[in-house]
Amino acid sequence: MVIYIGVNLIVTGPDSPATAQSAPIDPTSLTPTFDENFDKLDVSAWGPGTRWIAHTPWNGDFGDARFTDPGPDFPFTTRDGMLRIEARKGDDGKWRSGLLSSTDQKGNGFKQKYGYFEMRARFPAGDGMWPAFWLVSNTEKKGIELDVVEYYGQFPGQYVASLHIWDHKTPSLSQSFHQRVAVPSGSLTTDFHTYGVAVQPDRIRFYLDRKQIWAIATPRELDVPFTVLVDLGLGGGWPIDKAPSPSVMEVDYVRSWAFPGT
Repeated sequence: MVIYIGVNLIVTGPDSPATAQSAPIDPTSLTPTFDENFDKLDVSAWGPGTRWIAHTPWNGDFGDARFTDPGPDFPFTTRDGMLRIEARKGDDGKWRSGLLSSTDQKGNGFKQKYGYFEMRARFPAGDGMWPAFWLVSNTEKKGIELDVVEYYGQFPGQYVASLHIWDHKTPSLSQSFHQRVAVPSGSLTTDFHTYGVAVQPDRIRFYLDRKQIWAIATPRELDVPFTVLVDLGLGGGWPIDKAPSPSVMEVDYVRSWAFPGT
């Protein structure tokens, strides 16, 4: 995840111009590999043996809300096949919210290198909201992060998609590429949308409602499978003094597919 301190700090990555005219993706022609419909939620704080854990596998929080162990009714609830992730300001003045990771600290769980990954969700409105759907592929030396969607509540007419190449040994050599995606103002909080990314050996393609909005070359550093993460963050470098409490992110599903031959 990247924290932005100003709206003009978005850098458009290579291959970005006019890729939205490419053909839409049809995952029904692909092989399903992961299907989370949230009829119930199989989650624990750290595992093992659950489909999700409620923290990043490297035990690192970010933003202005602490990601909380799952309780009976907070930060996760499910009803009628819908996951609700709630962010709430406590009586102590501190914010708490929820994150899901598909692998635990030992790497157990769902992970996949190539394929199409998708979430259908509706985001909470309001300044300070920072929901995201993202993938992480980490080795001791390098890390690849794909932010399929990061939505900043201060800017209801856009979201950000990103590729990061993290150099864990020499952080100054890390690289980041970002694409700001314009949408009708408020549309991501009033309606459900799908956010997807197709990862193949040569190209990574990002999608909104299955229409391509950006493409970039697959980094050579990608050599281990991705973990899938979903969270409702807070702040991301922007003020949270007007953030509504409580706020809820609704997630209909998280799914992935494999391409033939990969």
